[in-house]
Amino acid sequence: MDYAKTASGILDAVGGPGNVTHLEHCSTRLRFTLADTHEVDHARLKAVPGVMGVVGTQPQVVIGNDVVEVHAALTRLTGMGPGHGGAAAAAVGAPADGSRGGWGARVLDFIVGVFQPLIPAIAGAGVLKSLMLLATMFGLSKNGATYNTLVAISDATFFFLPLLVAVTTATKLNTNRLVAVAAVSVLVLPPMTKRMADGTSVFGLAIPNVTYSSQVFPAILAVLLLAVVERFLTRVTPKPVRIFFVPMVGLLVTVPVTLLFLGPLGFRLGTGFTTGVLWVFHTLGWVAFPLLAVALPFIISVGMHKAFIPYVVNQLSTAGYEPLYNPVSLAHNIAESGASFGVALRTKDTEMRSTGVSAGLSALFGITEPALYGITIQNKRALISVLSGAAAGATWLGVTHVTSYVAVGPGLASMSMFINANDPRNIVNAIVGAAIAFVTAFVVAMLTWSDAASATLKVRGVVAANAPANPDRALSPHDVLSPTDGTVVPLSEVSDRVFAGGVLGDGCAVRPTSGEFRSPAAGVVSMLFDTHHAVAVSTDDGVDLLIHVGLDTVRLNGTHFTAYVTKGDRVEAGQLLITADLDAIRADGYDTTTPVVVTNGAAVHVGAVRAGTQVAAGAPLFPVSTRATADVVS
Repeated sequence: MDYAKTASGILDAVGGPGNVTHLEHCSTRLRFTLADTHEVDHARLKAVPGVMGVVGTQPQVVIGNDVVEVHAALTRLTGMGPGHGGAAAAAVGAPADGSRGGWGARVLDFIVGVFQPLIPAIAGAGVLKSLMLLATMFGLSKNGATYNTLVAISDATFFFLPLLVAVTTATKLNTNRLVAVAAVSVLVLPPMTKRMADGTSVFGLAIPNVTYSSQVFPAILAVLLLAVVERFLTRVTPKPVRIFFVPMVGLLVTVPVTLLFLGPLGFRLGTGFTTGVLWVFHTLGWVAFPLLAVALPFIISVGMHKAFIPYVVNQLSTAGYEPLYNPVSLAHNIAESGASFGVALRTKDTEMRSTGVSAGLSALFGITEPALYGITIQNKRALISVLSGAAAGATWLGVTHVTSYVAVGPGLASMSMFINANDPRNIVNAIVGAAIAFVTAFVVAMLTWSDAASATLKVRGVVAANAPANPDRALSPHDVLSPTDGTVVPLSEVSDRVFAGGVLGDGCAVRPTSGEFRSPAAGVVSMLFDTHHAVAVSTDDGVDLLIHVGLDTVRLNGTHFTAYVTKGDRVEAGQLLITADLDAIRADGYDTTTPVVVTNGAAVHVGAVRAGTQVAAGAPLFPVSTRATADVVS
C-alpha cells in the first residue's frame, strides 16, 4: 500500500485538512472529528485504495492492519501531532454543521477516546502476568524475586489505572494533562487512602471511604470537572497570573469535590454498570454466549462494541476476571478467521483470495475489521458462516464457563489471557471453543460460498450483477457469454463489411442497451486498443475473442470510453472491461452495435448463434469448441 497516496485520498474525501478538528486511530480505524460533515464525499472515501469501509457521520475509516502507517501519513499531511486538532481545531469547538451526532454518538465517541488509548498498556501488562502464571505451571516459584518483580509491572498498571485514565480523559477533553494527573493522584496517595480508611473530612464534611485504585469512572468525572473549571478560569483570569492561578484554583475546586461527591458517584457508576452486564450473564447463563456472538458482527460494524470497554476494564481491574465479553469475542474472532480462509479456498478471484488470506490471519490474531468489512458484512454467505461458527464456539465456551483474565483482543497470540493457575481446564476449554468456531465457520464457508452470489465481486464487476447464483446449471462451460445487455444479431446484419463478411472471424453482435461491457469468458486480456473501443481476451480454453464496441468508433480516439483493465490482466467471466457513453457515441453519429468475434477460427468451431433474442450481460451467446472436439462430436 502507498500510505501517502491513501492518506492524501482520504484527506481530500473528508474535506481537506481545514475540515479536520481531531484525528486519532484505534487498532484498525481512523477516527475523524470534522468541522462540517457535509464536506465528506462518502463514495469517494470508500473508493480510496486501502479503505475497507466507512462508518458513522463523523467518519470512522476502516483501514485494517496498516492503520498506524496511514495515520502517520495523515499526521504529516495535516501537521497534527498526538492529541492535537487540525487546522480547523483552533477555529471551532464543535462541528459547524452541528453534526457531532446525538448524545448517544457523542457519549460513545468520548468513551472510545478515553478507553481505547488505555488498551496497549492494559493488554501488555495483562498478557505479561498471564505468561508469568503460565511459567509457574512449569516450575517458576511464585515466591521468587524474578516472579514478583515482573508481576509488579502488571500490578502497578492496574493499581495506578486512575492516573492513566486521567491522561486519556484530559487528552480527549483538551485540558492540561499534568494538572489532571495531579488532581486524580490524590485518590490513590497512600497517606490519603489511610486517612479515608480511618475517617477524615474536608471543610467539615466527611469524606467517604472508597478504594480508588484500579477504578476508572472516578477519574473520568474528576477530569470532566477540572476541564470545565479550567476553561472558565482561563477566560476570566488575567494572563500574567494565569500560569499558576488557573491550575491552583482548578485543583482547589476539583480535588475536594471529587473526594466528597464525584469519586463515590463514579465508584457506584462503575459498580452498577458491571453489575448490570453480569446480571444478564447470570440470568441467561450459557445462552447469553451464542446470543452475543451472533450479534457481535453487527455491533462491531457500527463501532458499538467499544461500549463494552468500560465494563471489561472495570471488571478486570476490580474483580480480576471477565466471564462474558472476552470469551464470546474469542469465538467471533476465530469464526471470522475460519470463514475468511474458507472463502479464500473457494473463490476463483485472486483479489478476493488475497483478501481472505490476509483477513483470516488478522482475525486469527484478534483483529477482525479486515475480515468484517472486506468479506463478512458484504456477503451473506460469508456472514452465515461467521454466525454459525461464532454461535457454535460461544456455546461451548458458555457451557464450560470459560473466563478471561486480561483486557486484550482474543486471538491466537493472546490465548494466555485464559490461563487460570487454579483451573488448567479453563485454557483447554478456550482452545477447544476456538477450534469449534474456526472449523464450523470454515466448513460452512466451503460448502456455501459462490463467487456468482458474492455482492463484493458484483460491485467490483468480477461477476455480472444478474449472473445466476449457480451458473453451472444455466450455462455450458464452453459458452461465450454476452458482454452486455441488448439484442443479439448475426454478423451478416452488421453494417460493416469486415465484420459482416467474417473477415475477422465468426461470432455475432449485440445491439447494446447498457454501457458496461464485460468479459465473455475467463482468461487473459491479450490486447487493448489505445482508444479503448476494443479489447481482446484469450480464454482459458484457448479461444481468442474480440469485443469491438461500436462500428468505426476508433475515430473517436478514446472519447466516451473508459477501460478498467490493461493488457496482460487476468479476468473472470463477467468482469468489467470497458464502459462507454452510448448516447454520446450515437450523438456523434456512430453505430453502437458491438461484434463479439472468435478470431482464431482455424482452431475453434463456433456453434449456433442465438440471434434475435434479448440477452443480459452474462447470458450465453454461442457455444465454442476446438476443431478436434467438434470433429469427434460430428
